[in-house]
Amino acid sequence: MVATILILAVLALGVFLFLQSQPFGRNPAGDRLARIQRSPHYRDGSFQNIEPTEVMRQEASKLEMARDFFDKPADNVPQHPLPTVRTDLTTLPDSTPTVVWFGHSSYLIKSNGTTILVDPVFSGYTAPVSFFSKAFPGTNIYSADDMPPIDMLILTHDHYDHLDAATLPKLLPKVKKVYTALGVGAHLERWGYTPEQIVEFDWWENHTVSDSISLTATPARHFSGRSLTRGKTLWTSLVLNLNGYRLFIGGDSGYDKQFKTVGEKFGPFDLAMLECGQYGKDWPNIHMFPEQTAQAAHDLRTKLLLPVHWGKFALSVHSWNESIKRLEAQVLKTPLPLVTPRIGEPFSLGGSYPRQPWWND
Repeated sequence: MVATILILAVLALGVFLFLQSQPFGRNPAGDRLARIQRSPHYRDGSFQNIEPTEVMRQEASKLEMARDFFDKPADNVPQHPLPTVRTDLTTLPDSTPTVVWFGHSSYLIKSNGTTILVDPVFSGYTAPVSFFSKAFPGTNIYSADDMPPIDMLILTHDHYDHLDAATLPKLLPKVKKVYTALGVGAHLERWGYTPEQIVEFDWWENHTVSDSISLTATPARHFSGRSLTRGKTLWTSLVLNLNGYRLFIGGDSGYDKQFKTVGEKFGPFDLAMLECGQYGKDWPNIHMFPEQTAQAAHDLRTKLLLPVHWGKFALSVHSWNESIKRLEAQVLKTPLPLVTPRIGEPFSLGGSYPRQPWWND
């Protein structure tokens, strides 16, 4: 009995110490927590979605979910390295916004001398330890060292596949300013960023970056958390007014009527980056199915859609390229301009848009 208690105590201490390690970041405290508690979207100790949202559907079977997880289809991960492009990010054209997608939800935007980096994950994994959730073969071809100086680092929320504790400290010397959701700054300060570098948004708050650039945080239907608790920090999408262009940075979001609200209030958009992958029947409210991605793009009244949140990590149980195939099929039914670059392949607004179905090769 004593030996059992000692073993359990040691295990509990080990878990506690592990949860205090750097990848887990830090929960908001002090003035940051006081600001969070004043938010109209924070109730009962956590942030809430505008529409009632269960992370997992009530009917979900944990046994069935476990079986699905351990019995994924063979093509959940591609069997061969994916085709990618090595681009010199320091010489991108920028007379109109130029975008380079790095796989999943990481991408860079260059416009009139301003460089913007969104949700960079260059560690090659999306977990607190490096041996889980590894990048697809051939996709992890960019690193923090490849990034040019960053004027605006945009971070939509604190999940591991968007907020990478291994990447962000390496980017620190290159970053001028960080724009993120309310509470996420606590993680960043633990990793070396200063309070002066960080701008945190509640939904519908606006920040003027310059005479021709501004950001407005808009609602997303998702959740947050890096350890055992959820909702201590906010998750967000953003409207980016960029030198006469209007872009929508979707982050992670299930489908709801907020897309139409944002489209009516801020649209039409020149480009929308919307998630298209990692969905599942047991979590239908927090990630969109591909057909909903198309509908969200129509709601936003965007002139061009870049599907993201796919092509680098397998965080669900569907085939690695199922999401883009389903989106392509939906676009044939409800026409929508689509851009589908390979990882690292740049495109500029107003130019020719990559549309090669490279995922079929």
